[in-house]
Amino acid sequence: MMTPMRYVFLVLAILISLHYIVSFSNEDYGRATSLAKIKSKVVGSATVPPYKVPLSEDYHSSTNASSPQNRKANAAIVMLARNGDLNGVISSMKQLEDRFNKQFHYPYVFLNEQPFEDNFKKRVTELTDSNVQFGLIPNEHWVQPPHIDEVKATAAREQMVKDNVIYGGSVPYRNMCRFNSGFFYRHELLQPFQYYWRVEPDVKFFCDLDYDPFLIMQDQNKMYGFTVSLYEYEATIPTLWKTVREFIQAHPDLVEPDNAMQFISDDGGETYNRCHFWSNFEIGNLDLWRGEGYSKFFDFLDEKGGFYYERWGDAPVHSIGAALFAKKDQIHFFNDIGYRHEPFQHCPQGESHKRGKCWCDSTQNFDYEWYSCLNRYDKMFA
Repeated sequence: MMTPMRYVFLVLAILISLHYIVSFSNEDYGRATSLAKIKSKVVGSATVPPYKVPLSEDYHSSTNASSPQNRKANAAIVMLARNGDLNGVISSMKQLEDRFNKQFHYPYVFLNEQPFEDNFKKRVTELTDSNVQFGLIPNEHWVQPPHIDEVKATAAREQMVKDNVIYGGSVPYRNMCRFNSGFFYRHELLQPFQYYWRVEPDVKFFCDLDYDPFLIMQDQNKMYGFTVSLYEYEATIPTLWKTVREFIQAHPDLVEPDNAMQFISDDGGETYNRCHFWSNFEIGNLDLWRGEGYSKFFDFLDEKGGFYYERWGDAPVHSIGAALFAKKDQIHFFNDIGYRHEPFQHCPQGESHKRGKCWCDSTQNFDYEWYSCLNRYDKMFA
């Protein structure tokens, strides 16, 4: 029997998904996908994975103090945004500054396929004492590539519109997914950095963060960090796993032996269970994407054309890439970072909630809802 809280989550997700389908404009490249039509159920019960080991007190800083270790990682906060996203950018950035970055002073990199307007730059730079850079995305990294058969791509979009697939008719959304999958880390402004924190407009950060997550990534040799994981829309990726298997068969030497295949497949890689990390929040090591394995993987996917013939999202592409090319213990759940991207949120529990002075309702937490994939992540460490 479904509990009242699960019923509320499910109804909310359906209503928001319907809103997106009705209101979406082809000129809005949107945000990450929401709830899929779930047929699978989570497996197993949670054990004690590494993220549940308490963080050393050495990492925590006192109020209004700089990092107690007097060091910083080589990192930047990255936002992909348009000029029209300004209010949402301001909201997200102000929360991130108040909860974390006014103490740690990491730089920002803003990226846009159109030049940023002066008013955008003025209002953004007023919010922080950190360095802010504004970058223009090269046209060839954004637009649909010339090898795509437009007749085939148009037919696919039209069919997705008929099937009410979210963002199914949008070329700009596909451009965004392809850019985030294979090009954001190639931008010239990101070349000096090793780590990044991806932030989107109109998200919420619920808790004070008195330690530097970039140093956790650096000191513990983590490659990818997340807060929310869930299932992907099957209708958007019908041939993605077939393509992934082709790549693995062609390049078995590039796959990390101690990989996280168990998170994305329940049968050793025969099929994809559609679990992915919600990539609107990412704290990552850029070396993961720049490495030989992922570089060849993305090029292989890009040549197949599934970003346009279907609607492959950067969330499953990044998640599969992280699962294949990083060790499973290099993928980190940031359990103490309270975060919301409509319609789902991660709200820290117990001592983490108290320590972070979190303002989210701890009972409204997506982690172990039946359409969350966190149990699958935990099961890897059983």
